[in-house]
Amino acid sequence: MEENAWKYASSFNFNPHKFLRVNFDLSAMWVKDKRDIVGAFFTDPVYLQHGHQGSVEDYRHWQIPLGRRFRVLKLWFVLRMFGVEKLQEHIRHQVKLAREFKALVMSDQRFTIEAEVILGLVCFRMKGTNTQNKELLDKINKSGKIHMIGTELKGRYILRFAVCAATTESCHILYAWQVIQDCAIEISDGVNGYKNGIHSNGQNGTLSNGENGTAEACISPD
Repeated sequence: MEENAWKYASSFNFNPHKFLRVNFDLSAMWVKDKRDIVGAFFTDPVYLQHGHQGSVEDYRHWQIPLGRRFRVLKLWFVLRMFGVEKLQEHIRHQVKLAREFKALVMSDQRFTIEAEVILGLVCFRMKGTNTQNKELLDKINKSGKIHMIGTELKGRYILRFAVCAATTESCHILYAWQVIQDCAIEISDGVNGYKNGIHSNGQNGTLSNGENGTAEACISPD
């Protein structure tokens, strides 16, 4: 990706409540030329006119609702509390955790990575049919231990594993992967030659992230 690719964008929107430790909800939007958005939403009936028009930014012209919740105050407090460097450190840690999960998925021959892992989202699926992957997701969520959502990519049903909670650590990644494996075992017998609950890279339940640890070391699956 080009380093300065942003210069080709006319707008950019993201959710600080997902990656910047801000409570739900908060979306931040940047526009290159505000005339584009103001021209689309401009409204100026007589009963909304006031003596400061033109001297301050009137955000009623930036959206459909006339009023705005002061969500930016939450972001201001977070920036003041953590500072830029701590937030950068937090994001890098979350990205590292996503890569740890990617490595676990790639170590198990029953699964494939379906899209490039860039930030905190890992898109993967179990080798098999779309129906089997939907069944896998259903079992994962019904377990009540972790929650995931699915989507479709080029006609293939995939599972989305998102790292974004402020307190997530490596032990939680291992625990989530153990839950996913346990659910996969229930529906993967006879698929791709896997039998009787063989885990990960064939080492009988050992999670191969280089630490030879299991999820139970941090959180009990019960």
